[in-house]
Amino acid sequence: MSAPLEGIKVLDLSRLLPGPFCSMLLADMGAEVIKIEAPGVGDYIRWWDPKLGNNSGMHVVLNRNKKSLTLNLKSETGKEIFRGLAKLSDVILEGFRPGVMDKLNLGYENLSELNPKIVYCAISGYGATGPISKKAGHDINFLALNGLLSYNGIDGKPTVPGVQIGDMGGGGLLAAFAILAAIIAREKTGKGQFIDISMTDGAMVWNCLRFGNWIADGTIPAPGDGMLNGGFACYNVYETKDGKFMALGALEPQFWSAFCQAVNRPDLDTPEYFKPGDHQKELIQELSRIFRTRTRAEWVEFLKDVDCCCEPVLNLEEASNSKMSRERGMIVEMEHHQWGKYLQLGIPCKFSETPGNILTHAPELGEHTDEILSDLGFSPEEIEQLRIKKVI
Repeated sequence: MSAPLEGIKVLDLSRLLPGPFCSMLLADMGAEVIKIEAPGVGDYIRWWDPKLGNNSGMHVVLNRNKKSLTLNLKSETGKEIFRGLAKLSDVILEGFRPGVMDKLNLGYENLSELNPKIVYCAISGYGATGPISKKAGHDINFLALNGLLSYNGIDGKPTVPGVQIGDMGGGGLLAAFAILAAIIAREKTGKGQFIDISMTDGAMVWNCLRFGNWIADGTIPAPGDGMLNGGFACYNVYETKDGKFMALGALEPQFWSAFCQAVNRPDLDTPEYFKPGDHQKELIQELSRIFRTRTRAEWVEFLKDVDCCCEPVLNLEEASNSKMSRERGMIVEMEHHQWGKYLQLGIPCKFSETPGNILTHAPELGEHTDEILSDLGFSPEEIEQLRIKKVI
């Protein structure tokens, strides 16, 4: 049984998080992803602590199912090797600032002349065009400029999210979607195309709900002021007796009613629970008092048969060991020949006929260089000469 993207070859020049997250999704679905890295340096994320074997745990998760080829793209020979690979590939993925690949004569215009079917996806902070396209930035900057950060938090102060929304949601995930859309379009037109992914743009569409409210009533959202960001008692996080937390998401009337009945507070079950206003602060205070009367484990047991959208806030270890994560295949046990057994994140999308799979561990730097160059027709002697000349 073949994987959905079997036969698709991706040259991945990206580093750190956005691009590697994108190519991880593609590789999990069967695409052949060749991670092209600078000799001796590679993807910076390899070297960050804590380590698992020779590389960081982050590299181990993000770069599974991929191959690693070291290649000096500043050398003419390295460029020629890359062009040779591009002729045989379907997708090129990069995450440099706009213009970097063009200066190397390896941008879309150059490569599309060699391979008109190439899908070239460039992920950058602010896009290939616009007033700040060349500026450096990180996730916190992207979210600051697209409005998301302004109402993420409570008590009127923006809070830095615990995950990189711009990098992964606005960048990697959107890029994977766009690449597949371009491949489908290529089936119709016979031509590839350039995809400009701005992480700021990509995460900006995550404003869709609050944007809809704003264009309807003109109210600018702020931290902790709304139904879904801590402003309503029915959709909030509460500390328990043992210092842990429960997440209540009783938005709909039937769930709120079920919760109120369960805690023996039918007086709270009024239409006011779903209306904004100062009374929400009082209601939050009352629910805070109620939740502090039991431990988290006691709340889980107490509400196990109550359909009210209330769940424990699990830490990462607890979530990884949960029955749901294990049964859904979101935690996979693997074994590496050097560092032994370890846990890997599973594949979130479940296909009934052509599922993805985790077949290989994240590669060591340049692990597949000889194999890939041999496939291009280089002899062992020629490969050794390239190594001596620091091309690979």
